[in-house]
Amino acid sequence: MALFSQDALNPGVRKREVFGWAMYDFANSGYTTVVITAVFAAYFVGGIAQKAEWATFAWTLALSISYAIVMLTMPSIGAYADLRAAKKRLLMIVTAGCVLGTAALALAKPGAVAMAMLLIIVSNVFYSYGESLTAAFLPELAHPDSLGKVSGWGWGFGYFGGMLALGICLGYVLWAQGQKIPASDFVPVTMLITAVLYGAASLVTFRLLRERAQPNPRALQEGGFAASLHRLKRTFADARRYRDFMWLLACAVFYQGGVAVAITLAAIYAETVIGFQPQETMVLIFVLNLAAAAGAFAWGYLQDRIGHKIALGSTLVGWILTCVIAALSATKGQFWWAAAIAGLCMGSSQSAGRAMAGMFAPQRQLAEFYGLWTFAVRLSSIVGPLTYGAITWATGGNQRLAILSTAAMFVVGLVLLTKIDVQRGRAAALQAQPA
Repeated sequence: MALFSQDALNPGVRKREVFGWAMYDFANSGYTTVVITAVFAAYFVGGIAQKAEWATFAWTLALSISYAIVMLTMPSIGAYADLRAAKKRLLMIVTAGCVLGTAALALAKPGAVAMAMLLIIVSNVFYSYGESLTAAFLPELAHPDSLGKVSGWGWGFGYFGGMLALGICLGYVLWAQGQKIPASDFVPVTMLITAVLYGAASLVTFRLLRERAQPNPRALQEGGFAASLHRLKRTFADARRYRDFMWLLACAVFYQGGVAVAITLAAIYAETVIGFQPQETMVLIFVLNLAAAAGAFAWGYLQDRIGHKIALGSTLVGWILTCVIAALSATKGQFWWAAAIAGLCMGSSQSAGRAMAGMFAPQRQLAEFYGLWTFAVRLSSIVGPLTYGAITWATGGNQRLAILSTAAMFVVGLVLLTKIDVQRGRAAALQAQPA
């Protein structure tokens, strides 16, 4: 069987359309890699906030505010997108918002903490909307038995987008450092590079990806937002019918919280605790993305073969091991081991969760259910990093204790995962009444 088999796709779906969908993962990965993980995060703490004791907490607070906004709005936006058949149109709007917000980060100078926090909130809100909306296309494209591998195609390809953005930025940073250019001058340029790549790559998505959903007549009669709130209320009322999806959301709150710590604080931990230099951190994140791409791609095939539950659970065990190794690492070499395991687990756990959510989502409510999935993931992105930041602040900067405490989040996620019955959850999705 071919590596990218047509059999993995739903009838009428062409491979070029799946490539267009995967290009959005390629496009937006530069934002998380360069802005949230490798470059701007460390620059915010060390440059903009000038290494104040509260700097890490301020960074996590800004991200938490953005995630709270997304939590409160994305489920309704998803329901609106379903009723209006507006996933693609909304995706174009929020992409423009994130690209402009990322470019505006170039204006944040040392000392401008409030401005930097505001721009991170704005850009990350739009990024999160885009991530949810593009995920809602997955069940339309992939055959139910191939959700894992197709999700892995997108997530794995996406990491190469992150590596491209980071590679170009790394090359520029090394040149700038050779020219004695300070970080306050070269970091803004990396924000512009990231914004341009995001915008350019997403154009391929908008050219190739189709909107297959049809508008719901009630949305046109009641007004789209009113109808979306009505549907969302009904979904929560019917939560018992979708209890496996609800267990998955609870599981995601904890394990994605740990993943969020790795994404948002890896560079800060590497530089402030282990002693990495900025260019070493960028190389570390580059290799981590390479491992994540391999993990997401390979795990997608394994997930469809051994089952969603076992595949996701095994990645959580790997995450627990990562946290323990990172907390005990005394040298850069030891920390590299933690980073390698984290990379493999990062791509596979995120891709596996996205595919599993697709298994439990009724066909007429894809954007809505992925909006609820985003609610859980963003809640986890508040709980994880903010807890890490608070522990660091309360213990006078003890990030080793903070990273060790993150392992507990993966343990709880693993326990909640045992409550999920994949077959029962899929049956509930198939039996859902059209809204």
